[in-house]
Amino acid sequence: MTLKLLRKCLALSLPVAFLMVFSQTASAQSLEDEAVEWLQEFIRVDTVNPPGNETRAVEFYREIFDAEGIEYDWVESAPGRGNIWARLEGGDEPGLMLLQHTDVVPADKEFWTTDPLSGELRDGYILGRGARDMKGTGIAHLATFLSLHRSGRALNRDVVFLATADEEAGGFYGAGWLIENRPEIFEGIGLLINEGGAGSISGDEIVFGVEVTQKVPVWLRLSAIDVPGHGSSPRATTSVLRIVEALNRIKENPFEPRIIPAVDAYFSGLAVSMDDDWAPAYADMARAITDPEFLPALQDFRPGHHALTRDICSITRMGGSSKINTIPPEAWAELDCRMLPDRPAEELIADVEALLEGTGVKVDVIMAFTPAISTTNSTLFESIVNVTGELYPGSRVLSAVSTGFTDSHFTRDLGIVSYGFSPVITRADDPTGVHGNDERIPVEAFRAGVTDLGAIVRNLVH
Repeated sequence: MTLKLLRKCLALSLPVAFLMVFSQTASAQSLEDEAVEWLQEFIRVDTVNPPGNETRAVEFYREIFDAEGIEYDWVESAPGRGNIWARLEGGDEPGLMLLQHTDVVPADKEFWTTDPLSGELRDGYILGRGARDMKGTGIAHLATFLSLHRSGRALNRDVVFLATADEEAGGFYGAGWLIENRPEIFEGIGLLINEGGAGSISGDEIVFGVEVTQKVPVWLRLSAIDVPGHGSSPRATTSVLRIVEALNRIKENPFEPRIIPAVDAYFSGLAVSMDDDWAPAYADMARAITDPEFLPALQDFRPGHHALTRDICSITRMGGSSKINTIPPEAWAELDCRMLPDRPAEELIADVEALLEGTGVKVDVIMAFTPAISTTNSTLFESIVNVTGELYPGSRVLSAVSTGFTDSHFTRDLGIVSYGFSPVITRADDPTGVHGNDERIPVEAFRAGVTDLGAIVRNLVH
């Protein structure tokens, strides 16, 4: 146990049994040191997707598991698309899965101040693609899993470590493929920790968000076919004009706002910490959205929160002619639609088709997931609340809704209570660089997060 952690425990008068758990595990200080080194090394493993090459991550974990004497299994869903898992056997309580994805999104070196795959330690941060999304969280899972193994203590449930491919492109070579082809990995699992929530400090208050549901991705391709020709002699209708008309309808006709219960609970929890300008609206968002001037103001203030008030379709890709002077026979566009998880995707698709009626544009579905919400009535949520409350007196835990998607939608479909959560605490205004430039994680926050996640899991499994 580190002196810092010991002082924290004594100051908070944590239960003796809780302190004994720490004393019976490997030194927290040593594990934190290992975790920092592992994260730097893991960032240097190139798993940029596309193409992924997540088997490189499998090799990284295999080397560690071999050294620790941990049995594991792994498989490629396609050449280079590796997935690895290990199980610590325990009692009959519903099993716990620590789920991570090992792929990362591309990074343009031109806009970074360091090599995106450097894992550089600078100015109190670990920098590199994946530091936050989600190699940092993955290493925290590894540290927790190894601490349970090293302690040799009996577990009241199985604990499964699972590192998968392809989440950044939909998970079809990772979690989705494993559910179809290796269902035994998920047998007996009732609880799961994945990415999606974290701790945030604003002023003197710490709030932990636990993601319990997410907006459902519905990716659509619009296509139009018409008579091609020379750019100097355009017709009244062309494939490009049809697509332009369709996209203009999308832009000018946003979906009606609505507040679902999970979002209402999240906003109500946030209202406690909001200033007087915003607190009343967050406390009763269903009323606030009836004010026509409120939603544009919310979008300027917090675009991510605005996205939780309605279904949206973002226009992200377009294509037409390969030559400036040629009107193409076909034009296309793609929409990244995200819907609130209170209705099936088929209803949103039907809404888009109805909106585009008469444009001559065809709507095809690229990808559509199913909605699901995890209950907060679980022993895992209870452990998160209890342990964070003891470690950080006065902190609060909120159930949160994510605008993005994670592999948790796959496991929620299996009936597994799945939470997006990492206890890493960062300042609300500290840029993370997730999917952007100079992705980073504060070293001390990461170290504390490793120890705190271990405490939460040990509180659950012992």
